[in-house]
Amino acid sequence: MSQDAREEILQRLRAAPEKEIGPRPSVPPLSELSWDEEEMIRRFTELLVEQTGIVHRVKDYDEALVKLTEIARSEHISRVMAATDDIVTLMNLPLWGEENGVEVLLPAAFKDRDAFKHAVFDEVQAGISGADYAIAEAGTLVLAHDKNQPRLVSLAPITHIAVVPVERLRPVCESATDKIFGKEREAPSQVSFVTGPSMTGDIQGVPFKGMHGPKKLYVILVG
Repeated sequence: MSQDAREEILQRLRAAPEKEIGPRPSVPPLSELSWDEEEMIRRFTELLVEQTGIVHRVKDYDEALVKLTEIARSEHISRVMAATDDIVTLMNLPLWGEENGVEVLLPAAFKDRDAFKHAVFDEVQAGISGADYAIAEAGTLVLAHDKNQPRLVSLAPITHIAVVPVERLRPVCESATDKIFGKEREAPSQVSFVTGPSMTGDIQGVPFKGMHGPKKLYVILVG
């Protein structure tokens, strides 16, 4: 385009009469927002299982520890890295580990990042974390990362075990992101959206699970 043509177009745009922008049309509320808790649990479980995630529902945190023991034994897990978020802290995993022959490592025990990275990639068989939210419409976990929820705990070990109270279920993604990035809390360093085990389609567009992260994802729903 020549400079003269460009100027002519710009002049026409400047000379065009201004029009008042009308109001945006109203949008009907999403049907998902009417789901009750049981429907959210059903949808979340169904969609996550479609992505080869494994979901267990338990009554309380005592039952969650029993289920965690079953998972550790079935997967031959003897060493884990545990986050120290508010959910995992409630479960007192170091004591659980002593009673069940599982060594529980905590991120704060490592003096530097290299030692921590070596542990999560090469020394543990599983990472255990809570989750900030679980999205029913997608079967997705949402983890907002900070010092108590290090990203590599859920991304590096071969197995990820997430403990999620049912009250953290949300019908749609926006229900979670509005809270995470709202004014009432400090923005996290990163946010992970986890829908099943790690998956890639880099090689000839063929989906392959477990290439760049956990090969198995367990979710223990509490409540």
